[in-house]
Amino acid sequence: MTEFERKAEEASARFNRSVANIANSLEKETADIVNYLNDEVVPAVRTHSTKALRTAAGKLHEFADFLETQRKSS
Repeated sequence: MTEFERKAEEASARFNRSVANIANSLEKETADIVNYLNDEVVPAVRTHSTKALRTAAGKLHEFADFLETQRKSS
């Protein structure tokens, strides 16, 4: 094996290790992001969505009362 072939092989091995390390890091980070979304974001969205729907329902009820009052006074 020539010196060039040996150096090329070493560089290739270093590159492969780097790619493997990056892939492992990405897999871990992706799992952490999915866990965060499931544990923190989804429950918060559900809570705020429920509050928004209740507020909207209350405002619609008030509007229906207003329309009913307007119809009776006409």
